Amino acid sequence: MAPLTQPIRSLLYIPGSKERALDKARSLPCDGIIFDLEDAVAPNEKPKARLELAAALTRDYGGRLRIVRLNGLDTAWGEADLSVFATHRGVDALLLPKVNRASDLNAAMGEKPLWAMMETPMGMLNAGQIAAHPALQGMVMGTNDLAKDLGARVRPDRMALQSGLGLCLLAARAHGRVIVDGAYNAFQDDAGLRAECEQGRDMGFDGKTLIHPAQLGVANAVFAPSAAEIDTAHRQIAAFDAAQAAGQGVAVVDGKIVENLHIVTAAQILARARAIAERENA
Repeated sequence: MAPLTQPIRSLLYIPGSKERALDKARSLPCDGIIFDLEDAVAPNEKPKARLELAAALTRDYGGRLRIVRLNGLDTAWGEADLSVFATHRGVDALLLPKVNRASDLNAAMGEKPLWAMMETPMGMLNAGQIAAHPALQGMVMGTNDLAKDLGARVRPDRMALQSGLGLCLLAARAHGRVIVDGAYNAFQDDAGLRAECEQGRDMGFDGKTLIHPAQLGVANAVFAPSAAEIDTAHRQIAAFDAAQAAGQGVAVVDGKIVENLHIVTAAQILARARAIAERENA
C-alpha cells in the first residue's frame, strides 16, 4: 500500500445520517473526514444513512481525505456498507472498527486502502501484525473504547492509555503507516484539547481525530510546524551544508550539534510545512 503523503493534522468525525453536517463538512478546514456509519448512527437509521452518505460522496469535498467508517463486518450492516463503499469513487479509504488482529482486515481487501480502529486490548497486543497488513494505510486510536475495556479512569495525562498508545505508535512507524490520536470529548475545552494535542504531537502522532468543528483550529495549529521550527530547520540545513563543504561532518546551530540525523528531521519539518501550505491554498 502506497504511503499517504498529504498532511492529516485533523480528522473530523461526521455522522453519516446527518445531511446538513455532510454538506457543511465540504467547507470546513479539516485535512480529512471520517464519515461514520458505526457509533454515530442509530441501528434503525443505518440503512438510510448508508444511502444518504453514498449520495453525499458524489459531491466535491476538495482535497480532504474521505474515509468511511463501516459497521463491523460481523454485524447486520457491515457487509452492505462494504458492498456500497468498496468501489465508490468518492471514497479514499475504508475504516474498520475494533480491529483485533490482522486477519480482521482480509474481508475488506479490495481497491480501497484500509484503516484500522485501534480500540481494544487485543488490538494493542497485535498492533505490529495489524500495521504490517499489506492493505493498511493508517491507524486511528479509539481511546474511549480502549479506556472502557481497560476499566481505566480518565485522567488529563492519559497515564492508563500510554502502553496502548505507545504500542500502536511503534507499530505504525515500523511499517510506515499514518497514525492519528483519539478524540477529545470535551469539545468546549480548548485548553484541555490543546494539552492533549500537544501530548499526542510530542509522542509522534500525525494528527488528531475530532468530534466537533470547533476543535479544528487547535488541532491544525498544534500538529503543524511552528514558525520557529521552520526557521531552525532552514538554519540547520544551511549550516550543515556549509560544514560539509568545509570538510566537516557536523555543524553547530544555537549552541547545539547538528548531525545528519538532525538534517533528516529538518527536511521532514520543511516538507510537512510545504504540504500543509499546499493543502490550505488548494
